[in-house]
Amino acid sequence: MNRRKKSNQILKARAKKANLKLAGNSKSKYISKVDREILVIESTEDTNSVSETLS
Repeated sequence: MNRRKKSNQILKARAKKANLKLAGNSKSKYISKVDREILVIESTEDTNSVSETLS
């Protein structure tokens, strides 16, 4: 690999890393099974309390 090609490759890699940092996360944060169950339970409790107050 000649010097010009190698330097271009390094610059492209740096630019790619910089763009990835600026783009931010498109991947959502992992939520464990236990946390998901807790959220489901809390949401059902909220809907039950709302339906009781409306009755």
